[in-house]
Amino acid sequence: MPAISRDEVAHLARLSRLALTDDELDQFAGQLDSILSHVRTISEVTAEDTTATSSPNPTVNVTRPDVVVPGLTPRQALDQAPAVEEQRFLVPQILGEGE
Repeated sequence: MPAISRDEVAHLARLSRLALTDDELDQFAGQLDSILSHVRTISEVTAEDTTATSSPNPTVNVTRPDVVVPGLTPRQALDQAPAVEEQRFLVPQILGEGE
């Protein structure tokens, strides 16, 4: 017995506002049934002695020490800007006043 029927795929397509042809419904029903069968097979594996993990690889947070380095002065930062107003970068307005 298939895990998902063609009618269920058509229903999901309607909910997702997808216009699928009859051939696509048949194709996707077969593909989804195969995926669900594989998930069911994997779910049957007994893993009672295995601890749950989010990743099989150990994770290590790679950090570096904070080092203070000199930055740009406001004048240096604005020096190459195409447009400046009141010591700020001037950019074109993209939103209207009410937005």
